[in-house]
Amino acid sequence: MNDIIKSIEDAQLKAQVDEFHVGDTVKVYAKVKEGNKERTQVFEGTVLKRQNGGARENFTVRKNSNGVGVEKTWPLHSPVVEKIEVVRRGKVRRAKLTYLRNRVGKAAKVKEIVK
Repeated sequence: MNDIIKSIEDAQLKAQVDEFHVGDTVKVYAKVKEGNKERTQVFEGTVLKRQNGGARENFTVRKNSNGVGVEKTWPLHSPVVEKIEVVRRGKVRRAKLTYLRNRVGKAAKVKEIVK
């Protein structure tokens, strides 16, 4: 039974997944359907967490929009997500940055990795 589920999930995986980590600032290009039209919407923010693995892997991105914190969670291998573009790399020491929800202004920033 487990092998059957694994083979079905492997068929759902994307061939090429953009590499990004927790703490990175990314642009997520997502397809949005409005009626019979389809367009691409960009959501730019900091990656708070990546969960699970394989076909079930999710990631959460947070941004500030008009003074209000907005978080969105997407399945990584979803056909809705066109591409993920890394704007800048972040230097963090933990896997989930939920503490950023309580921070405001400069305290909510993540240090950048300079190469």
